[in-house]
Amino acid sequence: MRILVATGNMDKLREIREILDDARIDLVSMKEVGLSSDPEEDGSTFEENALIKAKALAAVIPGYYGPVACGNGNACPAGIGLEPAAQEYVSSSGLPVPKPKFDFHFDAVLSDDSGLVIDAMPEELGVHSARFMGHDTPYREKCDVILERLKGMPEDQRGARFVCAAAAAFPDGSSLLARGEMEGAVAHEYKGTGGFGYDPIFFLPEYGKTAAELTEEEKNAISHRGKALRQMREMLILRLADGTKDGQNL
Repeated sequence: MRILVATGNMDKLREIREILDDARIDLVSMKEVGLSSDPEEDGSTFEENALIKAKALAAVIPGYYGPVACGNGNACPAGIGLEPAAQEYVSSSGLPVPKPKFDFHFDAVLSDDSGLVIDAMPEELGVHSARFMGHDTPYREKCDVILERLKGMPEDQRGARFVCAAAAAFPDGSSLLARGEMEGAVAHEYKGTGGFGYDPIFFLPEYGKTAAELTEEEKNAISHRGKALRQMREMLILRLADGTKDGQNL
């Protein structure tokens, strides 16, 4: 199964590849094929935003949804001799014309939306986690502000969880969703050099350390993204077994 991953975040892509380490699944990033997609994530849930991202990227893959791009219902074969409709589609979208060496055949487009939910700040993060204080604000600054906001707050009011929704969009217009959560609390200080984002302030009582202090293996075993993607992997493999015939798209 060949899957295009809808993310430009290389840390997230690395995690996804580690979690979905399976010989039956070939993961390709959108950057590797010269595609880009930056839809407005205006959903009210992680699931809605994950689907928005997956479907938005699927829509700019030449031929993915059939005759819109290639005019024949199939994936554009290799960028050689693209039909006029495909050339116009790629040109009008601002995307580079596919290179002859690359085949735009994908069995699914995979995306995820994740964030930190803090009980004491219920409206400020969640699906807005990446946009909290602005996209361009370094996560260290975001973490410092959260720590200051919760300074002196007792343990029973510091509850938090990471949430991840994974979505897969298929050429026939169908989709799959999976969800994972990791419970913890907001730490009292910034600790750890691993992970990324809010990991250094997310404390895991059962480990006695933050998510940024875990090894990659420890984190992937219990993380919200690990849980969601392992569910998704099983659903994708079932879909592959049930829906693939003679090497065609699902």
